[in-house]
Amino acid sequence: MHHEIQTLRLDGLISYAHGLDLQKARSKAVEAGEAGNALFLLEHEPVLTMGRNFQSGNLLVSPEALAARGIALEKVDRGGDVTYHGPGQLVAYPVLDLKQWKLSIRWYLRSLEQVLINQLAGYGLHAGREEGRTGVWVGGAKVAAIGVGIHNWVTYHGIALNVDPIMEHFGFIVPCGIGDKPVTTLRQLLGAAPPMQQVMDDFEAAFREYFVDWQDETPPIPAG
Repeated sequence: MHHEIQTLRLDGLISYAHGLDLQKARSKAVEAGEAGNALFLLEHEPVLTMGRNFQSGNLLVSPEALAARGIALEKVDRGGDVTYHGPGQLVAYPVLDLKQWKLSIRWYLRSLEQVLINQLAGYGLHAGREEGRTGVWVGGAKVAAIGVGIHNWVTYHGIALNVDPIMEHFGFIVPCGIGDKPVTTLRQLLGAAPPMQQVMDDFEAAFREYFVDWQDETPPIPAG
């Protein structure tokens, strides 16, 4: 089955609030049947986002110290703890009506992980999952964070892949509340990071291969 998904690639650095507004407007339109599925690809201005499970001990510096470094602090409506977004990180926000795929948040999370695993395999990286955690990992270090929101089975939020971000910014938090697991980047893993536009192209290709031409492998349940 072929699914239509429009890619919207945003230029420059996008504030977190603006990215959220774009997602909300599109997801409302999708819910209302006024717009189709979308994939937003962008880079954010530096920001720390605190999810619904945020523990204050995972923020290691004061809001004032963050502001002095030009890092915003935002409360967000998604699962998870505190996450950093910033330049050098690919952010992808799929706005998908899961009724066209599968009504399963777990399936959707695993699917986003698989897209990233497939993309990274193209760079010669053996990426995978860690038991009981979301995200994508290489050699025990987290290279991509995933956090999703779903309303009426329409998705928002999404993934952040560390391409070549400012690593010292990660030092201001316990990423995703996981103190014992390091964060890694494509630059660290590959020695040199591919250009962001190429990473966006590669992610979009892997995403489309998975979601646009998705075939549900589970056999239908017989009626009766």
